[in-house]
Amino acid sequence: MPIVLRLDRVMADRKMSLNTLAEKVGIANVNLSKIKTGKVSAIRFSTLEAICEALHCQPGDILEYMPPETQHDE
Repeated sequence: MPIVLRLDRVMADRKMSLNTLAEKVGIANVNLSKIKTGKVSAIRFSTLEAICEALHCQPGDILEYMPPETQHDE
C-alpha cells in the first residue's frame, strides 16, 4: 500500500503509550493498535483529527506516501 502509517514513531517521540492515546482519542486499544501497526486500509478523518489533537501533530506526521517501487526496500 502506498500510504504508510507512522503513528508508532510519533507516539514514541511524544512518549505516549497506546493505552493513554486510546483513552484520549476515545477508541478501543485494539483498534488503535491496528492503526499503529498499519493493519488498516482506512481511517476516519474524525479519528485522525482526534489522534493529531492528542499528539499535537499534523496528519503528515502520521501518514507517509511511499511510491510502489520503493516499498520493497524497507
